[in-house]
Amino acid sequence: MAVVAPAGPVAREHLEAGIARLNSWGLEVVRGEHLTDRHPALPYLAGEDRDRADDLQRAWCDPQIAAVLCARGGYGCLRTLRHLDLDAMAEAAKHHPKILAGSSDVTALHAVLGPSCDLVTLLSPMIATAAFGVTDTHEHLRRTLFESESVTVLRGPCAEPLVGGRATGVTAGGTLSLLVSGLGVPTVGPPPAGAIAVLEDVDEAPYRIDHYLTHLLRGGWFDHVAGIALGSWHSCGPLPEVREVVLDRLAPLGVPVVWELGFGHGTPQLTIPLGAVATLDADAGTLTLLQPALGQR
Repeated sequence: MAVVAPAGPVAREHLEAGIARLNSWGLEVVRGEHLTDRHPALPYLAGEDRDRADDLQRAWCDPQIAAVLCARGGYGCLRTLRHLDLDAMAEAAKHHPKILAGSSDVTALHAVLGPSCDLVTLLSPMIATAAFGVTDTHEHLRRTLFESESVTVLRGPCAEPLVGGRATGVTAGGTLSLLVSGLGVPTVGPPPAGAIAVLEDVDEAPYRIDHYLTHLLRGGWFDHVAGIALGSWHSCGPLPEVREVVLDRLAPLGVPVVWELGFGHGTPQLTIPLGAVATLDADAGTLTLLQPALGQR
């Protein structure tokens, strides 16, 4: 298993604690060569764009590495995409399928690597963050990796319906602001027809959430979505206001919508497979996986 930093700089104390946790699971961790780099001029980046991309591609194309875990989010994955050889990564995945795990800014990688490599990827907590120290958070990721049959029904403690109903489809999505960044980009397609969209964000005011949702609506991103699972809206202002925003923007779609399924930047964090077939039951507040959480789409 490789740990890389494709986005923001990594705090060493969180990194070492996370790697120790992975070691306790019996995993052999390979550290990206530039894992602890800092960009010489832009302090919000974990090193140069090409170096971060090279670490990711090298790990992805190494047949000895079964999974690539992103250390943290922040910002920077979008800048790595032009340096990735997606054809080579897709070819490598045919012979040695990989697991990509991460969330937040890593949404940009999920949107490209999952479809291009025809793999289910994991919208998961990241090891070099304080949130990974929460037992329910890291334990759910461990079970997804090693005991996936035990985590087929996903539900957070605060899950409830915003719009009732059931829908079955392929999961797609991630962090809302990153999904907006992919709109209109040739290498990033919309969700597949009948998809279950999963959405969350952090540090975005309600009016900005309104803006992002409105832009995706105008761009046709939701046109063929069959259901929507919402995660946490950590530090996004008063939750009742956020709730009203998403109701106003999403309820007119007429599809089932679940509020606070339990994934995203809050704690604890569920691990959500992207590209997997699942049933969303808004009335029960559950997302039930109908295929293994790992492997081919």
